[in-house]
Amino acid sequence: MILIRLIMRFVLVPLGGCAAALVAAFVVCFAHWTEFAKIVANDPKAPENFILAVIFIGPAVALVMSIGAFAMLMPAMLGVAISEIFAFRSWVYHVTNGTLASAVGSKAVEQFLKQYEFFNSPAIIVSAGIAAGFAYWIVAGWSAGFWKPVFSQPPSTAPSVPTTTAPA
Repeated sequence: MILIRLIMRFVLVPLGGCAAALVAAFVVCFAHWTEFAKIVANDPKAPENFILAVIFIGPAVALVMSIGAFAMLMPAMLGVAISEIFAFRSWVYHVTNGTLASAVGSKAVEQFLKQYEFFNSPAIIVSAGIAAGFAYWIVAGWSAGFWKPVFSQPPSTAPSVPTTTAPA
């Protein structure tokens, strides 16, 4: 049973990390929607159909943002390793881990991200970390720790034997 849970963790943890990075990139994209609209509106060669422009330009912009999101969430791997080792399953732990990781990661790669205008707001970066931490918890964090069963039975107490005193 422990071997099956270990194999399950090797599948769920990377899947949760990918989900967290995608959610963080989505939050950053959603927060900068007006900047996307300005980029498309300022381009004289942009098509008049805005939705079509987003479909063609969106993947390139999302690629740049996902690179930044992955770089900022790299410190979260330490928190994920701690949660797997000690079987921390609290959503608060994973949201805090995502928040701290995005803040620390953005400071670590600040020079790289300065050239992109989408990573200039600390509030958006922290919001992306919160959303990423929650997404990780939904996918993999709620069942962290391969050695600790998720749905275990509470330990039963043995019924106490009534002691009677013999009449004297």
